[in-house]
Amino acid sequence: MASQIESPNPPHQDLDAPSTLQVEWSWKKWQSRIYSPSSPSNTIYTIHYNTFKSPHLTVKPGPSSSPRATTVIGTGTVHPISINADYTVHNRKGKLKALKRFTTEYTYLSYAYASSPEGPPAPMRWTSSCHLNTWDFICLDEHEMPVAKFAAKWVGLTKLATIEFLGPKAGSEAARDEIVVTGMTLYSTMILRMNNLGSLAGAIFARPGPIKEKEEEGGVTETEDGRGKAKRP
Repeated sequence: MASQIESPNPPHQDLDAPSTLQVEWSWKKWQSRIYSPSSPSNTIYTIHYNTFKSPHLTVKPGPSSSPRATTVIGTGTVHPISINADYTVHNRKGKLKALKRFTTEYTYLSYAYASSPEGPPAPMRWTSSCHLNTWDFICLDEHEMPVAKFAAKWVGLTKLATIEFLGPKAGSEAARDEIVVTGMTLYSTMILRMNNLGSLAGAIFARPGPIKEKEEEGGVTETEDGRGKAKRP
């Protein structure tokens, strides 16, 4: 069996990349595929789920039958009690941390949206709003500008959600990978929280707020102004 290989973090910017993607669930395969609505036969991402073993979701490029199926873009891990979640994007570890106990507001440190490749990661914020047909998760950058919208359907047997990329980095492959991983991890976290009494206890005893702890091997800490700063070896 081929071993899974983490892919490098690509800086590529695709100006022709579709601004909206569809997330489609397969009951038979127990996985999701993500594609452009204008080209439904072209699978851009495949998400594999594992209910009882972490990571609980694994994002790979292309369809399952692709030669790149051994490449891992990122992973997401949810927890039965803690309302925080963990993820990796291109082999870099990160945390989705709750900013509030009982409303959907999460933060994470982004390297794809950082102002400089050599600078500290940018603190991002996922928030949400509920509508008649969708549960919308909005990702905001450090300037509180929306960079992505994850619209999950309340009723959808196969078509779970759409992902819309916004702003000047909408065509960035690194940014899109990061949004897909963190967005799907957040969605999985909230589905678990809605159906798990342990998450209620986790919310009561949680310590919400900006990320302070080391986020990954290599060292990411929070500076006094609340921004993440990567430690240099």
